[in-house]
Amino acid sequence: MLYRNSTLSNYFIVILLFLSLFLSSCSLISDSPQISPATGYYKIDSPEVQGLINRLYTQAGPDFSWMDLEKGIMHNIKYLSRKSENGIAAKYGKFEITWDMLRRTNEDFLNILPKLDTEPELLEENFVWYALSPRTLLTGYYEPYLEASLTPDPRFPYPLYSVPADLKKIDLGDFHHRWKGQKLLFRVDGDTIVPYYDRDEIDFKGALQGRGLEVAWVKDLVDVFILQIQGSGRLILPDGSVKHILYAGKNGLKYVSLGKILIQRGLLPKEGMSMQKIREFLSQNPQLVEELLSTNPSYVFFRLDDDGPFGSMAAPLTPMASIATDTKVLPSGALAMLTTRLPVADADTKEPMAKIVMAQDRGGAIKGTRVDLFCGSGPDAEFLAGHLNSWSHIYFPVSRKYLEEKQAQ
Repeated sequence: MLYRNSTLSNYFIVILLFLSLFLSSCSLISDSPQISPATGYYKIDSPEVQGLINRLYTQAGPDFSWMDLEKGIMHNIKYLSRKSENGIAAKYGKFEITWDMLRRTNEDFLNILPKLDTEPELLEENFVWYALSPRTLLTGYYEPYLEASLTPDPRFPYPLYSVPADLKKIDLGDFHHRWKGQKLLFRVDGDTIVPYYDRDEIDFKGALQGRGLEVAWVKDLVDVFILQIQGSGRLILPDGSVKHILYAGKNGLKYVSLGKILIQRGLLPKEGMSMQKIREFLSQNPQLVEELLSTNPSYVFFRLDDDGPFGSMAAPLTPMASIATDTKVLPSGALAMLTTRLPVADADTKEPMAKIVMAQDRGGAIKGTRVDLFCGSGPDAEFLAGHLNSWSHIYFPVSRKYLEEKQAQ
């Protein structure tokens, strides 16, 4: 274990870990499936299911094909096949979601996928549908393009860092069963443990300089900030080639929304807030960039790859179908129906959308029923991700055969 390699005594570390739980001096990450029972899933009846299916067939978009989901569902099945069948993936209210429930639902969906263009009734015949309560806030993320270099170059002064070796993590469940599923991220400083370096220390005080952690360099520090929010991107290199830059880890400090900071300080109005508005404001006020970016202590580290982007399941994401969720509410590998309204470029309106989506990612800011839709890459994806902030509804299908078998046992 990491703590056995430290000069600290086990007793002293336990005291520090206990204090950190209640004083929040270091980051805690919880993997526990238990959440508040105040809300949950409830079964919906046939007329409502039929109405939702009608929406699927009229609002999925002109370019939608059911077979677009095939590879993503296959990735779900591969991921779920490694899980314990009777293990609890999530417990939301009184509703338990098991890994086997998720796997069987994906398998049944894959089997009927080629028939769904002409047989929509299969969606009700094969699945029992549950609504997620309360409604969810839907936001978006995308894969930004950044001009970059893989070697030091004065035209690209801002580094992207890999995970530092001195960023340590401890499973608190090793100390007490009450802390099962919680982890502590920290670094060792002399004879004590402290939170890892924050954004101000890394970007403006050079805490990681000279350690060989740079994986690439980019032109604009604001681009680094936005890339960290999105989690992955594409680097356009000077010779025209492309590299994927992917999430590898984080410093464990709390994520603070820059948009909320700008609103609270009266620098931008709440109405019409978007990533584009934030970028424009920072461009027009360069003297505030250091102070404003430093209000978000959370920091993301990266790795390079020829492929991507990948979600938290280590599987490729599908544009407009993969979502990031709080896995305590909607676990990784789950299928769902999403109904919402999407912003339209150059128009003060939103258009309705209903689609089958796949929970294949998660993010530090995604809590409770909130869902983050992966919008893809390019200008259209950037617009949608930057402006998407809509109330939405999630419906969760469960294999009818699976439920019948469980009732018969």
